[in-house]
Amino acid sequence: MLAYQAGIAKFEGVETQVFGASTDNTPSQKAFAEKLNLTFPILSDFSKRQVAKDYGILMPEIGIANRATFVIDKEGKIQHIEEGSGAIDPSGAEMACKRLKH
Repeated sequence: MLAYQAGIAKFEGVETQVFGASTDNTPSQKAFAEKLNLTFPILSDFSKRQVAKDYGILMPEIGIANRATFVIDKEGKIQHIEEGSGAIDPSGAEMACKRLKH
């Protein structure tokens, strides 16, 4: 999240919106966002974890989502996915966003 916050201007420059999503509860997300001074929204998938299920990143045996970054175009089609430790590096998402702009 820190890397995305540090590079937020790069995403805004290619007409994109950064969102975080987490299976944590809203109060935990709020404290996390405040601690890191995040300026982008973090969405909660706490109650049913439906988003994590739908995107295929829920680890049901432990009830949390795997780290993942999705770049979704204006029509709602997934154009790029980074999973695991690679998801915390925004460079892949940044490149995908730039390709979509052109």
